Amino acid sequence: QVQVVESGGGLVQAGGSLRLSCAASGSMRSINSMGWYRQAPGKQRELVASFTTAGSTRYADSVKGRFTISRDNAKNTVDLQMNSLKPEDTAVYYCNAVVVLTTTLVENRYWGQGTQVTVSS
Repeated sequence: QVQVVESGGGLVQAGGSLRLSCAASGSMRSINSMGWYRQAPGKQRELVASFTTAGSTRYADSVKGRFTISRDNAKNTVDLQMNSLKPEDTAVYYCNAVVVLTTTLVENRYWGQGTQVTVSS
């Protein structure tokens, strides 16, 4: 089994900063990609930032220049530094890991439980 656990989040005023952290653990042969998604009320879940299989990063246009994703491969963690937050960034943020399992060698996608980020105006 694989567990994906997020931490961080909370309430911040517009213009402030928050840092989210995510750790993946379990019977993993490899992690092909990790990233952050978010879902606001009444909206679909959307990509915020992620590391691709090739190791490059991609960001949603709405967060470019404000959010930075980083990772520690040795610890299987990925962080999201969020600066200059806006009320429209308010959402539940989910960590995602695409993992090849040790037991089956099959690629699977795992989600964390989500963490609330609320930006007040």
